Order: sequence, then structure tokens, then C-alpha cells
Amino acid sequence: MLNVFQSWIDRYFADEEAVLLALILSIGVLVVVTMGQVLAPMIASVIIAFLMQGMVARLRAWGAPHILAVSVAFLVLVGCLAASLLLLLPAISRQAVTFFTELPRMLTEGRELLVLLPEKYPTLFSDQNVVQMVDSAGKSLGAIGQTILTFSLANLGVLAAALIYLVLVPILVFFFLKDSNLIMAWLAAFLPKKRPVMNRIWHEMNQQIANYVRGKVIEIIVVASASYVCFVFLGLNYALLLAIAVGLSVLIPYIGAAVVTLPVALIALFQWGWGTEFFYLLGAYAVIQALDGNVLVPLLFSEAVNLHPVAIILAVLAFGGLWGFWGVFFAIPLATLVKAVLYAWPTLDIDVTDQTEGIAAL
Repeated sequence: MLNVFQSWIDRYFADEEAVLLALILSIGVLVVVTMGQVLAPMIASVIIAFLMQGMVARLRAWGAPHILAVSVAFLVLVGCLAASLLLLLPAISRQAVTFFTELPRMLTEGRELLVLLPEKYPTLFSDQNVVQMVDSAGKSLGAIGQTILTFSLANLGVLAAALIYLVLVPILVFFFLKDSNLIMAWLAAFLPKKRPVMNRIWHEMNQQIANYVRGKVIEIIVVASASYVCFVFLGLNYALLLAIAVGLSVLIPYIGAAVVTLPVALIALFQWGWGTEFFYLLGAYAVIQALDGNVLVPLLFSEAVNLHPVAIILAVLAFGGLWGFWGVFFAIPLATLVKAVLYAWPTLDIDVTDQTEGIAAL
């Protein structure tokens, strides 16, 4: 057993760079797990600065000085935050309040529809099944309401933290953009001068992650905007709230679109019933999802990573449970990073005869 373990160590950790790379990855995971909440503003600032680095590079390519390019990118960021706070957030809040105000009426109508199921479909539903469904739905919605009430009363500190982040994150983004070269040079000083594996992984991942993140942001905006225009045109209630939910659903491949379909269909059903408007909405929603999957995604992610759907879903579950929202958002890039590390990891070829003898010794 010891011979097999020693052979495995010699094969995968004989290179000094492999040991250093394993140490860096382990420290990174440990920091995220133990200090992710504390370092959330820093992590968010790094991500936003990474997103806006393309704008800075484009402005510098047009001849703008570095400080001017950084200042323009910073003003764009502040303008987007201000527009979100002054225009988008109040509208979302109003629709959310209206939705929770109308929720009891929706529950009453839903209960009435459930009661009619045994009469219309006696072979599929019994009175006992309907009673159980009503009780289960009532308990679930009661738990959701209690959670919302508890959050609103006991987590007022989150609002204060959000206000602090609104000030702190833009400042950090500005300095990350301004001094990115100095920060990267400082970090590189702690690494070996000869690091071919790290350089290979960095160059492979830098462009892929940049393209993926920027493409995903564009996809969210396009899908949310198209959904909002469609919902407003058809007269669906809570159009903005549902459109943002549809836009954010693209963060979770395969699962997000299926999950967000339920509230869209339920609100349309409560608003129109089994009418033509309801089926028009479902058809339009299906067209948006089809265009997103078959046109927009191939256009934005022409150099998409080659990952199996099972690997993508596993990455969403694993990194989402580890890192919350950002883990879900970066699930595919992180899975690609894992794949790149596995393929680039330096290994020492061991004679198969030695391994066979070690196994036989067991």
C-alpha cells in the first residue's frame, strides 16, 4: 500500500511547480470557504474590474491615456449603479410589493381550482389528494411568508452593509483598474521565475473566462430585455420582476430556464386563465428560450468550453453550494479551470512494471 501511495506522489508531485500549484489552489479554496463573506466586497470588486478591463484596453487602443481610460470606465460603472438604484430598483420593489399583496387572492383562486379537480378528473384526483395538496401548498407558502417577514425584520443590517458596499466596491474597482499591472507584478514576485505550467493555465483561462463572463452579462441583459418587451406587449402583470427572473435564469444552465418557467406560467394562468393570451405568452416565452439557446448562446460563446452537461450541472451544484451566487455564476469557468489544471498538471512517467509490482505486493 505504501509503495502504491509513494508511486502516486512521485508521479504527480515530483515537480516543484506542481507542489506550489496545489498549495495555491488549496489556499484559494480555504480562503473562499472560511472568509468568503468577509472578502465579498473585495471578490466582487475583482470580478467587476475584470469585466471592465476590456473597456480600458479598448480605450487605450484608441489612444487614450491609462488614467483617462480608467476614469471613463469608472464613470460608466457609477452611472450604471446610479441608474439601477434610481430607476430599476424602485420599479422592482413596487412590483414585488404588489405581488405579495395579490398573493392571498392568487392562493384563493388556486385553492378553488384544486377543489374542482376531482369533479373534472375523478380518475386522476381524489378528494383526499386535493386536501393534501392544499395543505402542503399552504404550509409551504406560510413558511415562505415567515421567511420573508423574518428577513425583513431581522436582517436590516444587510441593508447597511449593502450601502457600505455601494461605496466601497466602486473605490476598489477604480484602484484595481488603475494599478492592475502593479498588483499583478507584485503577485508574480512571489512565484518562481520559471513557471511554464502556471503560465499555460493562465493564458488558457484568462481569455476564456473573460469571454464567458462578458458574454454571460450580455446574455442576461438581452434575454431580460426581450422578455420584458414581450411581457409588456402582452400585458402580463409583474413584467419587470418576471423579466429579471428570466434573465438571471440563464446563469444556471439547463435548470434555470425550467425553474423560472413555473412562476411565469402561474402568474399568466391566474391573470388570464386558460385563454388565448395564456397560450400566446407560453408560445412567445418558448420562442425567447429557443432563440437564446440556438442563436444567442452560439453567437456569444463561439469558443465555448467543451464540457459534458453532467459536468456542468455538477459544477453548478458544487460551486453554488460552496460560494453561493458567485459560485453559480462562475460554475462553468471554474469547471473549465479544473479541467485545464488536470490537463496541464505536470506528471512524471513511472514504469508500469514498478506499479504492477507494488500492487502485487499488497
